[in-house]
This record gives sequence, structure tokens and C-alpha cells, in this order.
Amino acid sequence: MVQVELNLQDIFSESSPELAVNVEAETWENWFHRWLENLQSDLPPAPSYEIGLRLTDDAEIQSLNAQYRHQDKPTDVLAFAALETDFPDYAEMEDEPVYLGDIVISVTTAQCQAQQQGHSLLTELTWLAAHGLLHLLGWDHPDDESLMQMLKQQVILLETVGIDIDIEY
Repeated sequence: MVQVELNLQDIFSESSPELAVNVEAETWENWFHRWLENLQSDLPPAPSYEIGLRLTDDAEIQSLNAQYRHQDKPTDVLAFAALETDFPDYAEMEDEPVYLGDIVISVTTAQCQAQQQGHSLLTELTWLAAHGLLHLLGWDHPDDESLMQMLKQQVILLETVGIDIDIEY
């Protein structure tokens, strides 16, 4: 059984309580647990995994995007993988949790995208969190074929937590 510890920082809801996302930390942790179970073949062996999830606004994500990706504009999701290369040999650390990295989502952008796609903010946030998780595990989409594989995996991940999403790919 996969164990996950999620560090949730909901900066967006703290700064804009009237627009709060209202997804409990326990729900997020449950979703990531189910996703990691589904993606076990992509995981290094470990007793547990740690992930950071930060829900923020366009201003903060634009600053991070400019600093780390040299793109001075807001984006929907950023993933900062702790394991950028092949997973190291964990023989000496097999009893330690593996920190996979951080996912940062702009709730502001997610709201706009949810409206454009005709689904709920919750669905969009879940979609973006799944996308970020795949990036933490080494998935990428440099071409159309890999993007299609990633999108299909995201659909599967959302289905595992009871969210159906209708996307064109």
C-alpha cells in the first residue's frame, strides 16, 4: 500500500476567502494516495512519499514562472520535481520517505480555464494537480504523441477519484 504525506498550502483561499476552493487537505491527500497507487510502476521504492501542493493566484505563479522558466506570464500549473533524473539507488535510504517535489496551481487561471472548458473549478484543479504529479514522476510532453499519452493518463487518474472529464485529444 502506497503512503503519501501531502503538504497543502492554500494561499489562494487565505487571501480570497470569498472565492475559497473548499477542498479539504484530507481529500487532496486521499486523491494523491490513489493516484500514486495507480502509478506505482513510475515510483522509486520507498515506504512513503511526500508532495507539496500550493494553491495560489496569478501574481505568485507569474513570479515563479519568470524566475524558474524565464516566462514572465501567469500559467496554470508548475511542477518542481525533486528527482529530476533517474531515481537514485535508495538502498541506504529504503526506510526514508521520498520527497517527489512541489506542485503550484494558480486558482485564478484554473477558474478561467474551468469556465472555458465548461466544467467545475474542482474538476480543473484536480486535472491540474494530476498533470503536476505526472511531471513530478518524470512525464513530459515535448511532442503531440507524448502529450496525448499524458492527457490519457490524467483522464485515468481523475476517474480513480470519481471525476469524469470530457476532453478532446
